[in-house]
Amino acid sequence: MEPQLDPMKDDLPLMANTSHMLVKHYVLDLDVDFKSQVIEGFIVLFLETGSRYRRASSTGEEGCQSQFDETCKIRASEQGHVPVSNASACSSKMEYNDVAVCGKGEKDTSDKNGNHSNEEQASGISSSKNCCDIENHGNEDFLLVLDCCDLSVLKVEEVDVAAVSGIEKFTRSAKLTDVSKELANLRNQIVHELVTLPSDRWKEQLYYYTCCSQAPGCGELLFATGTWSLEIRKSGIRTPADFPHAIRIRYKTKPEGRSVTWTTDQSGRPCVYTMGSPINNRALFPCQEPPIALSTWQASVRTAASFVVLMSGENSAEPVQLQEGVMSWYYYVTMPMPASTFTIAVGCWQEVKQSFTPAVQTNNELSLQCSQADFRWHEESCGHVEYPCRFQNPAARLQRVIPYRVFAPWCLMKCCEEHLLQLIPQCLSAAYTTLGTHPFSRLDVLIVPSNFSSLGMASPHIIFLSQSVLPGGHHLCGTRLCHEIAHAWFGLAIGARDWTEEWISEGFATFLEDVFWARAQQLSHDEEKAQQELKALLRWRRLRDEVQNSEEELQVLRPNKESTGEVSESGASIVKHGLKAEKIFMQVHYLKGYFLLRSLARRIGGASYLASLRKFVYKFHGQLVLSQDFLSMLLEDVPEQKESGLTVESIFTNWLDTSGIPKPLLEEGETWKESRLVQQVSGEVTKWIRANQRIRKSGKKKRRQDEGTFQKLLPDQLVLLLEYLLEEKTLCPRTLQGLEKTYQLRDQDAEVRHRWCELVVKHKYVPAYGDVEKFLREDQAMGVYLYGELMVNEDAKQQELAYKCFAAAREQMDVSSAKVVAEMLF
Repeated sequence: MEPQLDPMKDDLPLMANTSHMLVKHYVLDLDVDFKSQVIEGFIVLFLETGSRYRRASSTGEEGCQSQFDETCKIRASEQGHVPVSNASACSSKMEYNDVAVCGKGEKDTSDKNGNHSNEEQASGISSSKNCCDIENHGNEDFLLVLDCCDLSVLKVEEVDVAAVSGIEKFTRSAKLTDVSKELANLRNQIVHELVTLPSDRWKEQLYYYTCCSQAPGCGELLFATGTWSLEIRKSGIRTPADFPHAIRIRYKTKPEGRSVTWTTDQSGRPCVYTMGSPINNRALFPCQEPPIALSTWQASVRTAASFVVLMSGENSAEPVQLQEGVMSWYYYVTMPMPASTFTIAVGCWQEVKQSFTPAVQTNNELSLQCSQADFRWHEESCGHVEYPCRFQNPAARLQRVIPYRVFAPWCLMKCCEEHLLQLIPQCLSAAYTTLGTHPFSRLDVLIVPSNFSSLGMASPHIIFLSQSVLPGGHHLCGTRLCHEIAHAWFGLAIGARDWTEEWISEGFATFLEDVFWARAQQLSHDEEKAQQELKALLRWRRLRDEVQNSEEELQVLRPNKESTGEVSESGASIVKHGLKAEKIFMQVHYLKGYFLLRSLARRIGGASYLASLRKFVYKFHGQLVLSQDFLSMLLEDVPEQKESGLTVESIFTNWLDTSGIPKPLLEEGETWKESRLVQQVSGEVTKWIRANQRIRKSGKKKRRQDEGTFQKLLPDQLVLLLEYLLEEKTLCPRTLQGLEKTYQLRDQDAEVRHRWCELVVKHKYVPAYGDVEKFLREDQAMGVYLYGELMVNEDAKQQELAYKCFAAAREQMDVSSAKVVAEMLF
């Protein structure tokens, strides 16, 4: 039965039965139509039988058949026509389709909601009472379940890969006896040989994937679409081994689909992109979402010639003109990745070219040390499935800065050239110095539209950045770029086996962001220590506030505890709290994960800790991990820590399995206040409080302020200064005016401007309401909770401002953001 969940509140279901069959490769062939806001085409899936089936097959057919009893299967129909509406026992809102062969030019009989018509077709589906007939399970067909949502599936068919010219090389062991049965076996054998080709034949493999994807169909398959899944069967086929291993699905997206967003860029031109939806890519293409379903892919995307297609792909695609006004873009990936990491962005992006070659300075001693460690580990073989791995490529191991490009809307090109472009090689080099070999061969960076709901998102070969990181100097842009680059190792090359353990990705990226950025800036040891202590205090304050204002169950880093990583017999599972709208704005997994890693680094020692991270990267790249994989390896390298009571179990108890602030962290929060940079901020706060008191005493009589009495502060110091001042009950308008003038707050980065807007709202400083309106319009990635602050004061002007800004932004706003804001306002 398909679970019926509230799509905005509950857990995210991963429906795919990956234990029975695994997708090894996807071929997408798509057209992007901006007029209808639809992506349409086909996807070809190349499959292998899953691990659970392979284990069970040794017990005989009866044993393997039992593996599928828990999955709802549809028994082959008796003769007769049965209305689709009757076949609803497997899941509500399910539409079953048994389509007659239409050939090319078939009529799209879907209604306005994308539901396939059955008026003139024999459904071939049994009545509901037999839909999941356990007593007759011996006659049940095997059901392939894919994750799918908000898609109009038009046709599913088996692909005749045996018809491809030159495919004979993959049929060396075939012996045809019963032609009809053996032909099906032959096709499956061809797919098996193709998906298991050695990695040094990857070009040949991609060529034959393309040829096979274009082969003729050899029979349509029965399918049913539900709220969360696409279920496919072939009449009379009872096991995964006999199920077609190459299937083609013709489909189209729906404009309201939640995997992509159709919007306009900052120059007013149309665009569409995957924005990191909670439902991932299942509304972009039918796929297997569970992390264990690692696959490769290739995609051809056609669109109008004025658009640029960017995608997670190893190659820098060059467009090919198909006809006047239409271009085709082709990308591919040879490293198996979860389907959720597939990313696409189509828009009128402009490439930002640099007018100079940046000089990348590095610490040679650190680089040499890292490279020697890399070479020592590279003498061992990798632990992942076979693919063309950069860690085994001598040239790639020495590549400090991988090729990169920057794309942006036309109106932001100058800003990108001034700030972003020069930072990329510095940050890439710092990452290499810290962790060694870059897992991916190239990098595109795209400034996405203003409705993007976060500051950044990393995918294979491409990073999305919010426009909010660009103004106000290099600091926010540099730190965010370092964070997303860190995801190449933690989150992409190494993924969490259980998505509820997102701290493995976000905690590591937050910790490494500081390390990378310090090295990119060429800071001394003392400067690095001071900046990181300041950052730690800011994050401590943020964690404290979040713990006080969020549900306890959302504060646990390992919510499944000892069940973490477990799935059902079919391979299906859920992502706990995966669809809670407010969860995407929470920082607890970033912050608690960061503080755990920082605590471990302090106990072990910085140099030894980073060496352990490099070792972990080499040992586990290309694989999925659980928390204990990292913790066990780390503690094995430092056995003396076990003697002092530091164990995997104690870390689970203190850090990962409980809500609230971890006990080891409770006392540490006070120590950072003694840091030099924090003390400097405290001194400035005292000056502003005294100035405010003088202004209040003097009444309306103006006093000339001595601008030289206030020191210049770093961006993070400004954030802390404004946070301290937010704790003051009253600040006079002239004090706020002085603050803005002294530090030029309107020209600072988005983190500083956000705190400034909070001060403006708290103290009802009307002259700066324009700053709040501008922030809510241009910095949507950070402005969500400002709406709540505008409402809580119950001030008519502030509430009017909130309603006005939301009305202007709502149509283009991210769905989850809009829902959270609406709950605050209405």
